[in-house]
Amino acid sequence: MKIIIGAITSRQRPKLPHADALTVEYLNRSNHLCPIEASSFPTEAALLAFAERQPQRPAATLLLFDSRGDTLTSEQFAQLLGRLRDTATTRVLLAIGPADGWSQTALSRAHRVLSLGRMTLPHELARVVVAEQVYRALTILAGHPYHSGH
Repeated sequence: MKIIIGAITSRQRPKLPHADALTVEYLNRSNHLCPIEASSFPTEAALLAFAERQPQRPAATLLLFDSRGDTLTSEQFAQLLGRLRDTATTRVLLAIGPADGWSQTALSRAHRVLSLGRMTLPHELARVVVAEQVYRALTILAGHPYHSGH
């Protein structure tokens, strides 16, 4: 299974470079446990097209982050990723949405809508949180002590 953390942003350079460095740190840690990358998309349509586009493979499993989505514990998020892995899912796209929120088209295309909480976060910070939670989930699944049950 390959995990892609996608964000819709029109910025070429990050407003929060330290946040990008943290994202890279968690991606590097996660890569030891599962292939993972981060990608930026200029529009929602581009992200949805990316989710569909994979020659001779099924479309990516699309998990959208939205403040109105399901709030999961770290253990529940790990279980979700574990189920996807165990059912031979090839690609999982964890998507951080546009500033105006997801369209009805994107919401209907999503396999699940998740929430990082009801507060609004800048894209760069949301990406750090998602990257850290993916790393945490992967360590939970691997039985690694990083999470330690709290």
